Parts: sequence; structure tokens; C-alpha cells
Amino acid sequence: MKLLVSALEHSANLHLSSIKEHLGDDVELCGIFDRRLGESIVDLSALSIMGFVDAAKKLPFFFRLKDQMLDLAEGCDKVLLIDSSGFNLPLAKALKKRYPHKPIIYYILPQAWAWKKKRIPVLERTIDRLCSILPFEPAYYGKNAPIEYVGHPLLDQIQKRKEGVTCKGIVTFMPGSRRGEITRLMPYFQALRPQLQEKALLVIPRTFSQAQIKELYGDISGFSVTHDAHDALYESDFAFICSGTATLEAALIGTPFVLAYRAKKLDYLIAKTLVKLRYVGLGNIMFDQMQGRALHRELLQDDVSTHKLMQAYRECDREAFYRDTQALRGYLQNGASARMAHIILNKEH
Repeated sequence: MKLLVSALEHSANLHLSSIKEHLGDDVELCGIFDRRLGESIVDLSALSIMGFVDAAKKLPFFFRLKDQMLDLAEGCDKVLLIDSSGFNLPLAKALKKRYPHKPIIYYILPQAWAWKKKRIPVLERTIDRLCSILPFEPAYYGKNAPIEYVGHPLLDQIQKRKEGVTCKGIVTFMPGSRRGEITRLMPYFQALRPQLQEKALLVIPRTFSQAQIKELYGDISGFSVTHDAHDALYESDFAFICSGTATLEAALIGTPFVLAYRAKKLDYLIAKTLVKLRYVGLGNIMFDQMQGRALHRELLQDDVSTHKLMQAYRECDREAFYRDTQALRGYLQNGASARMAHIILNKEH
């Protein structure tokens, strides 16, 4: 089987890697993905953008990339789209128009329930299999929609989890993986570092060169650099984390944390207008569905300050947080990789 894949984000490729382990050697990947998984048509570093403003600057590039994917699809048996709705949803529409009988599978769905509920009927018409990683998501779709909760991929990837509250004297700082995230958060993390007696781990992506690290992170002499986020979180008593998948990773490992996020003012205003959610963090969004309250504290935009970061660190009820994370694990139930491989290999499509 030849599978056309569109996996633009780093996290999407981690999930794709887990699925690939269950697919066997009979499935050939082509399209957009990490080159360590096969012959991709593009270097993913060229796709590293953040926010509405940055995305607009690269529109011509993405239009050309979409055309390449449409041509490539002709020789493929099925299509697998992972996350990245800004690119993958228009691609899905174009694929369905050109190849109406070619099965399209969408994994990690556009958060239409949060952004634009009018997209839900479009997804139902366009996608043959809607594979959700959020237990509450299928309820937003029609009764006969081709959607199912397949489990959450992080439960496949996280090999370590805490058995209780720890006191190892270690904290972790995770300022994100995108340029804008890092440069906006690091000054606050650097100012906070001298106020903490604990050993401080700084998680930096392996792909960054020494020149990039110096440019983006500035003075990191007070930190011990690590590239393994899961190990760092497991060893730490607390973490300061940029919004994103890392917040859910910390919750599933059992590490207390505070979410800190600063965006460009225009991006933040646009998102605040479009998104109708009480919380930003994935763990908080899901826990709000479960319990009607937050799992962890969030500091956004001007609320990000050294004082408030330290306050969140000192005031965190770590025992209560640990109990809540166990409930969250039970809510998510199981991983998704094996189920996704079964859906891809299934000949019903």
C-alpha cells in the first residue's frame, strides 16, 4: 500500500513514527513528514512558522506544496492527514474534488468545536475516517458522522510516569520549540532562575545548532541543557512550560507545572476573538470537560511575569495535582497508534 501523508509538525511526526511501528513493511509513505521516516518531498524546517502573521507570509509556498501533494496523490492508495488544519483541511477538500473515491483519513482533528463549528459538516462530507484523540470530541459531530475516539497518542509515547509527588530538587524549563515562543519566554525564565535553589533543566530541541541556541536562548549558564523532555519532566518536581503538547505530557507524567504563553499582540487578539474556550492548555481543556475546572494554572500575555511564575510555583497543591492527573489518565483510557494502524490497513475504505 502506498500512503500519502501530510504531517507538518514535529509532534505529528512523533505520532506518525508510533503508527509506523504497527504498519509493517508493506506500507510505503510518501508526501510531507520527517525525513527520518522516509522520502519526504520537503524539509520540515522550512515549515517552522508561528501565528497568523507568519503564516500569511508563506502562503505562496504552501499553495505550491498543496499542488505537489495533489499530483502525488494520484499514485497513492489512501491519504493520512495529521493535525495542521490550516494546510490539511484545504488539501483534503482539493483531494476529494480531484479524487472523489480516494479514502482520506484525518488523525488529530481540526478543533472545530473550539474555533468554527460550521467546519464540522465540511469535515463530515470531506473526510472518510475522522480519528479523534479527545474523548469528548465525537459528541460535537452528527450521529452518523464517520468519527471515533481512537485513544490519545501520548499514552503510547510516555514510558515513564510518577508514582507520587517527588522532592528531588529539580525544576524544568520548556520555552517551546518555535523561535517566537522561545524569545518571548526566555527573558522571564532567565530572571526567575536565580530565585530558585533547585537544579534547573532547560529543554532544547536536538535540531538546534549552537549558533541558534545562542541567538534564541541568550545566556543559559544557569541551566543544564537536555534534549529529552520526558526524562526531564519525570526527574523534576515542577516545570515552567510554554503552551502546547508539552503541557499534556507533563500532566500524564505527573509533574506539576504552570503554563506560560506570550504571543504577538495581533495573533493573540485574533485567537481570542475566534476561540471560545475557557483555557489554553490541553490538559485544562480536557479536565474542564471532566470536572468543570482547571487542572493547572495558566499565565497568558501580560500575566507572564517573574513574580507570578514564582507565585504559581510556591502555591501549587502538588498532592491534589497528582490525584487529578491520575483521573486524566483514566479519562483518556489508552494509546492510539495500534488503532490508527488498523484503520489505515483496513480494506473497507
